[in-house]
Amino acid sequence: MTDNIQNPVCEFDPDEDKIKEECGVFGIFGIENAASMTALGLHALQHRGQEACGIATSDGDTFHTERHFGLVGDNFTGDDPSERLPGFVSIGHNRYSTAGGQKTLRNVQPLYAELHTGGFALAHNGHITNAYTIRDQLNEAGALFQSTSDTEVVLHLIARAKSGEFIDRFISAIRQVEGGYAFVGMTKDTLVGARDRLGIRPLLIGRLGDSYVLASETVALDMISAEFVREVEPGEVVAINVDGIRSFRAFPKAESRPCIFEFVYFARPDSIVSGKSVYEVRKRMGQRLAQETPAEVDVIIPVPDSGVPAALGFSQETGIPFELGIIRNHYVGRTFIQPTQQIRDMGVRLKHSANRAMIEGKRVLLVDDSIVRGTTSTKIVRMIKAAGAKEVHFRSASPPIKHPDHYGIDMPTKEKLIAANYSLKAMTEMLEVDSLGFLSVEGLYWAMGEDYRSEDCPQYTDHCFTGEYPTPLIDRDRKLLDGSKQLSFLVEVA
Repeated sequence: MTDNIQNPVCEFDPDEDKIKEECGVFGIFGIENAASMTALGLHALQHRGQEACGIATSDGDTFHTERHFGLVGDNFTGDDPSERLPGFVSIGHNRYSTAGGQKTLRNVQPLYAELHTGGFALAHNGHITNAYTIRDQLNEAGALFQSTSDTEVVLHLIARAKSGEFIDRFISAIRQVEGGYAFVGMTKDTLVGARDRLGIRPLLIGRLGDSYVLASETVALDMISAEFVREVEPGEVVAINVDGIRSFRAFPKAESRPCIFEFVYFARPDSIVSGKSVYEVRKRMGQRLAQETPAEVDVIIPVPDSGVPAALGFSQETGIPFELGIIRNHYVGRTFIQPTQQIRDMGVRLKHSANRAMIEGKRVLLVDDSIVRGTTSTKIVRMIKAAGAKEVHFRSASPPIKHPDHYGIDMPTKEKLIAANYSLKAMTEMLEVDSLGFLSVEGLYWAMGEDYRSEDCPQYTDHCFTGEYPTPLIDRDRKLLDGSKQLSFLVEVA
């Protein structure tokens, strides 16, 4: 940064240290322009994955697929997608691969295979925690893999199922996998959905006239004016065809344990998750954060965009003014200009800049949804100081992240998580702030309307904060024994 500019800009990409989105899945059955509806649904789910997207359709006789790198709007708008992807049943996928995943088109979903029962396309959100172990076994048995995605393991398991209708073979396959997952798949005339036995990854059912929809979030239903019917239950498989919906129980009923990060970060604010408004929950996070970690400041500033609801809640609880002190440019492409050394020396970044008029001479409180490595937070703080802030305080609207994820979230290893390795005092010094505070786990549950101390309080999948993983982590344990630190370099997760 330089001293002679009016509004300092961030010398970094503020999104680079965020917990990366999972993936988004969508499916629809029984409508003539199924591909167009799928493209709209994926557009609403774009926040869940921006690296690649794909759509598969069937007209009852022939499968059609398209897979692309980039955003939905760059690939499936303009001409009607249904003209080149005809069919009455369709599934789609927005992809964000984990750090070690190979960014090749063969990994872009939906994946398609010709099985002895007929063609089948599959899209997946989540992570199969024993995918590498199964893949080893299948390789030894002579299987030929076309991708490095853990999703392909399920296709091989279906192909090896010995008997029964297709849905029986599908259930047999998912009973062999562990982890958190939501699948949408399709045969030539049937839409299939499945959710892991604890409901870690989200999947819901909607209805549009006589058509049925499967989607990761309610915003995808809103996009096409479909009505919400219900969530797919944990451990449930649904098959949708001309006869309606059939429900199968792949696993015994268990208490639902949805991922708590849907509320913290992943879901769009206007989504409804487990019957709760994500926006209202995030505002309550800010409200409770103000109660637990108050600060004597002049202005509350969110780190855009995910910190906005919590910052509003903090402001409303305390009466301290809320201002947009960091301005985001929403019209910047991912490859607008190559970062030559000359441009690096200028200290220019295109996405965010400080709003000096709201900052100069004031005691500022920054509110973000979470703190991961802490590197980006430090640079945000420096930007605010360069804009003339008298003091800078920082608050995280979620508890300290001390444990990595193994259910489809791209998160650093424990060694790189700042809260897993440093005390609050040390983190305060590293972030160069006057004070630092985190929401408590109890406060997070309170924000969702739950009493963490009550025996009746539902248990969410909150391992990133508590270290309690609800399923076996077979590949992780195996790779730790082998001395490898990150499975995703070997098998990509969806």
